[in-house]
Amino acid sequence: MWALPPFLARGLRCHGIVAGSKDWHKAVMIASTDINSSTVRLRRSVLSVPAGNVRALEKVPGLDCDAVIFDLEDSVAPEKKAEARDNLRRLFKEKPLQGREIIIRINPLETDFGRSDMELVLEASPDAVLIPKVERISEVQAVADMLSDAGAQDNLAIWAMIETPKGILNAAAIAGTDERLQCFVVGLNDLRKETGVPPQPGRTYLVPWLMQAVLAGRAHGLDVIDSVFNDFKDAEAFDAECAQGRAMGFSGKMLIHPVQIEPANRHFGPDPQAVKEAETVIAAFAKPEAEHLNVINLNGKMVERLHLAEAEKLVARARTIAERKKTS
Repeated sequence: MWALPPFLARGLRCHGIVAGSKDWHKAVMIASTDINSSTVRLRRSVLSVPAGNVRALEKVPGLDCDAVIFDLEDSVAPEKKAEARDNLRRLFKEKPLQGREIIIRINPLETDFGRSDMELVLEASPDAVLIPKVERISEVQAVADMLSDAGAQDNLAIWAMIETPKGILNAAAIAGTDERLQCFVVGLNDLRKETGVPPQPGRTYLVPWLMQAVLAGRAHGLDVIDSVFNDFKDAEAFDAECAQGRAMGFSGKMLIHPVQIEPANRHFGPDPQAVKEAETVIAAFAKPEAEHLNVINLNGKMVERLHLAEAEKLVARARTIAERKKTS
């Protein structure tokens, strides 16, 4: 039997459909509607927290970010790697983190640090493992095989850092590697270092590469997270970069300080006016006379059913955010 592309397999698995099953004939119909929707996951604000910083780890439960990356790589000195892993072991045992996505960023798998990090991932079972400096399909596949061979649950996902010239050039191939792969995180600090492009407002000379990563990820149904903004005290410039990232199609932004959470949530969250318009579209298609129509006239505008799917996704995101605010 031919193999499904990973983004189709992800969509079908959400509906309980497996290759060769009696519902296999539904594959094309369902996958075509789920390519960019799947379940509602908020990834507006993705905070990176050094696993070696105990004080920072203790503050995480009280933060309003959508996701947390516990970093065992760049932010942890070699002689502190083992201690950082022990910090995470205690954290996962003592303080279960509810209401947000939890990711562990490992060291490269070819290092002793990386292999020890993967042992922790299998023990702690976070929502995802983040692979640094991904440049080749084989790097993602090696982690996917390790998870599968160890019997890790299917919902333990893989995220990939795209932060080198080779990573950008190979992003389209990497995005289709394995159905566990759910998200790209763009890293500009390393990309700037390797290309010589200086940090400038507006990221003018980086935009083509950023868009290449977005396009590659979206083509395979992945979320794509924008790079960190290093000067967390410059609120105005951070706002501008969030607005730019949202306009470019990013799902959210990787953050380095809690002060960046609120503006990231605001910029990458649903616009209130857009939510109202989406609810109007949903109500219009819910009318009996629109039941068999693929296109309707709504206040002088032609609206298609593809707009209905977009509207339903937007409203679902808004509801998820509102429900989380009620419980926080």
